[in-house]
Amino acid sequence: MRQGKYVFIVLVLLISSMKTAVAQSQNILFIASDHLILQIDLKSPKKELDSILKIAGVSNSIAGKVLKGDFTDISKDGWNITDRKNNIIRFDRSLTVLNDNPQSTPYQITIRIPNLEGNPGYPAEVKYGVNKYARVTVFGLSSGLTRFILPGYTSARRVFLSGSFNNWSTLRGAMKKADGGWIIDVKLNAGVHEYKYIVDGRWMTDPNNLVLVNDGAGNTNSVFYKYNYTIKLPGYPLARKVIVAGDFNKWDENELVMEKKGNIWEKQLYLNDGKHEYHFLVNGRLITDPTNSVKLKDDDGKLNSVLNIGGSVTFKLDGYKNAGKVFLAGDFNKWKPNDISLGKTIDGWVLKTTLPAGNYQYKFIVDGNWITDPANLYYAIEKGERNSFIAVKPNHSFKLKGYADAKTVAINGTFNNWEPSGFTMAHTGDAWTIDLYLKPGKYLYKLRIDNKWIIDPGNKLYEPNEFDTYNSVLWVE
Repeated sequence: MRQGKYVFIVLVLLISSMKTAVAQSQNILFIASDHLILQIDLKSPKKELDSILKIAGVSNSIAGKVLKGDFTDISKDGWNITDRKNNIIRFDRSLTVLNDNPQSTPYQITIRIPNLEGNPGYPAEVKYGVNKYARVTVFGLSSGLTRFILPGYTSARRVFLSGSFNNWSTLRGAMKKADGGWIIDVKLNAGVHEYKYIVDGRWMTDPNNLVLVNDGAGNTNSVFYKYNYTIKLPGYPLARKVIVAGDFNKWDENELVMEKKGNIWEKQLYLNDGKHEYHFLVNGRLITDPTNSVKLKDDDGKLNSVLNIGGSVTFKLDGYKNAGKVFLAGDFNKWKPNDISLGKTIDGWVLKTTLPAGNYQYKFIVDGNWITDPANLYYAIEKGERNSFIAVKPNHSFKLKGYADAKTVAINGTFNNWEPSGFTMAHTGDAWTIDLYLKPGKYLYKLRIDNKWIIDPGNKLYEPNEFDTYNSVLWVE
């Protein structure tokens, strides 16, 4: 990105259902330092001016006055006139008062958007996310709910909030009319969400949200990140600027500027489950997290702090007291044999770690010999290899009552690519059970009792398959 006091970067506007580059006019919207800068050409077509003023968060009533040359109300709204040459006017608005993410270098508002590769309208998982709003109109409440506010549109009859979190419903998500706009509180899980507003039947993106994404089907949606983590750095009261950078944002040393709150520097963001390496830059000087004892050296010998987010898991192997070394390997570390070591205890070997939510296969390696976990009743067979099985943060339990005389009961489905041997279930009490972690969506599955396939008798949902039989159906929300 080019450095300089002012770098003019074009914002692409949606005009009359066609994308027209703003470079063809004098209408520009960009962020530089900690300010939102708006430049307009009063001789531009009214639709183009309306569009850029709306994206900049200027209300319709104020925009109308601006187009007539009256700048009184836009100045009261926080915009300062910094330059005027004939019909070209430049406004400046501070973002720090909005608790936004100040930018040290200018950047185009319609880029720096994560590449979401899910189904159209349903974003795939992302490593991290931060929100960027011209005016903060979507935010979390102390109750855990998320409040969406759409300013203006007071003459509208009905306004709905529709998004990936309610399956893009056009019936649910009715917003309540409030002073100066519309409001709704929604329960969201941590992560990335796409959404739009429906104003009297007309779909529109959030005019205050600077993060947009093409859903792959020709539609542009607004993106909101529900935060789940706050990175903190205590001290450094005289620091001018503190930045956090990590492998999750490709070590970008300009993006995540931290905010000073009392004696602590903080940055809220969404981080997905897993292992993250990071460090701070205090006035440009690299430091690790003094409150985090877990650190690793990178390929260049630099020390970084390590953050593990997910479920706490304890791997324990009793006995083998005469073993020299015991390692753990699984699909969570690509089966690397000498990567994760267990610590020796009086009773055997143990390791406490953190793993992202998911279903995993693993084995112990005792002095070079690979063994399954003798204390784990659950296992999976993949490509003829038998491995121990564990679910981290499971969210669904499968239970099959009866069949006490069965030798083995397994479950197969789309969640394990219909692996022939499937996941084995354990016989506990009067039932066979297994817990799995399943992402939201539709799943097909069957149970295999010894060599006999059946649908789940405890599930009333099923559908025909290509073998003229049936599969059980499970929906996870």
